[in-house]
Amino acid sequence: MAVASTDTTLAPPRDDKAAVLAGLIRNRIGRGGHRVLVVGCGSGIEAATLAEELDCEVVGIDLRAEFDRRAAARVQLKVANATALDFDDQEFDFAYSYHALEHIPNYRQALTEMRRVVRAAGYYCVGTPNRARLLGYLGAAGVDLSTKLKWNVDDWKARLTGRFRNEYGAHAGFTPEELGAELQQVFGNAEDISMAYYTALYSRHARLLRWSAHARMTRYLLPSVYFFGRR
Repeated sequence: MAVASTDTTLAPPRDDKAAVLAGLIRNRIGRGGHRVLVVGCGSGIEAATLAEELDCEVVGIDLRAEFDRRAAARVQLKVANATALDFDDQEFDFAYSYHALEHIPNYRQALTEMRRVVRAAGYYCVGTPNRARLLGYLGAAGVDLSTKLKWNVDDWKARLTGRFRNEYGAHAGFTPEELGAELQQVFGNAEDISMAYYTALYSRHARLLRWSAHARMTRYLLPSVYFFGRR
């Protein structure tokens, strides 16, 4: 089922974090002429932001049709299963998935499907929570501090009981090493762009971020990990 809107008077929605990531992608693949698939698009606002920032055609898929009508006015949004994509082989130039893979039990099949629908020499970008993080959720929008603290306490309880993993229902994600290895196995290559993303997102703290990289602390400090690569 696809959802679209004929109301073109609505201002395109924007996700600031997706816009920063789109900037890194634009530096690598250019702007315009691409057909992009967003796997796990949620409301679709992220997909609409990519469409604007990359000047491209975007299709977003999710298991639930809880789509923002402003996003549906800009991009095509569909209910679909990431492990059985209803698209032809090599139909897209780029596959994108941001904080969705950790919610997919058969995530390897989802990655395999993403590779199948991307053209030869096409691209991908995947981001997930960092399972090695000491703290998380600090940048979550629309969430009060007490809720963020509770989520971190829950995470640490899961760690201490050996259950801080996606298969146990924790919002764990993958360590940089885990995600990189999974992506290399499917796509053959994977560039960790996590530092580039956070330096761009928090430019005022670029010096601190560079220090943490020099001290080899980013594995534990960055709340999420992001990889870019080519099919």
